[in-house]
Amino acid sequence: MKWNAKDIDIYLKEKKYVDTVVVPLLPIAFEEEMKHTANQGEFIELLALHLERQFKGRMLFLPAFSYLQDVGFEITKVNLSALEKKLLENGFSYVFYLTSDGLWNGHQDEFDGSVIWLPSIPLEHMDEPYKHSIMEDQVNQLLKIIVQKWK
Repeated sequence: MKWNAKDIDIYLKEKKYVDTVVVPLLPIAFEEEMKHTANQGEFIELLALHLERQFKGRMLFLPAFSYLQDVGFEITKVNLSALEKKLLENGFSYVFYLTSDGLWNGHQDEFDGSVIWLPSIPLEHMDEPYKHSIMEDQVNQLLKIIVQKWK
């Protein structure tokens, strides 16, 4: 379920059956890194969209958690930890963070949720059918990780 009024109505009626939330983690940078972080964001958001189609009704997909890449990890960690606390307090048993930002490598154990890092694939020059084919392949790999965490 997406973060929109229609899907949230469904979630509120069925929340006892929805135990998983997905949060894309998107860096924001300017200057030389701007295009690189935009590519990461495009990849992760499209991946989340394809993943949501696979798990409609089982997962809630939050809007992206965006952060400034150059403010330091501790500030970002504090903000994400506050969000995670709210998610767990509101009944989510499984929290998955999707990112292509290498900042998160080495910090996976600092959260109760699962930080899943995937290398981004530049999508800007791909035609739509090929882009979606690539995303389906990525989702299939991601499914294995998610199902393993559910066990």
